[in-house]
Amino acid sequence: MADAIKVLLVDDHQVVRRGLRTFLEIQDDIEVVGEAADGAEGVARAEELRPDVVLMDVKMPGMDGVDALRGLRELDNPARVLIVTSFTEQRTVIPALRAGAAGYVYKDVDPDALAGAIRSVHAGHILLQPEVAGALLSQEEANSGQGRAGSLTEREREVLGLIADGRSNREIARALVLSEKTVKTHVSNILMKLDLADRTQAALWAVRHGVTG
Repeated sequence: MADAIKVLLVDDHQVVRRGLRTFLEIQDDIEVVGEAADGAEGVARAEELRPDVVLMDVKMPGMDGVDALRGLRELDNPARVLIVTSFTEQRTVIPALRAGAAGYVYKDVDPDALAGAIRSVHAGHILLQPEVAGALLSQEEANSGQGRAGSLTEREREVLGLIADGRSNREIARALVLSEKTVKTHVSNILMKLDLADRTQAALWAVRHGVTG
């Protein structure tokens, strides 16, 4: 399965990990490459195995999912993190999204929908429920006004629009005929100018303010 999506499972409940593995292993394009029982082990395993997607619980003993996300970001680990949670409260999910999660699903998700979610975040998309997206947008609007869009260069607006379309740095580089290093610099400048923490916030900001690719 050379082209399979490599997935790491991070959950403190062995029965949950076993259930996820049992289902995912029958998918032709998904390969479970490892498991971890808490956030600290998840970060270590992600560095060791370099998965494409990490399925991560939020509430775990020791290092929880939010701190693990921050750890992965500090290490500049490229894995896309999909939160798998039984908690529906925004106060639980939003910190994970702000820490860098690409989206979330609930533990009672339909198996086929879970496989689809993995494929979607691997492709660079962001998965949010409407009510959580609305809450994030409201917070961003309070923190960053329309006027900040004027501080972006034309090239930065192009990059931001492609981020909103769910494009990866590699895809943006290809579309704009730039190097990935240059795209990464543009993304960093965009986040700094708009006072945003990550690509998820940037994508939501772009949609809210009508910046499209």
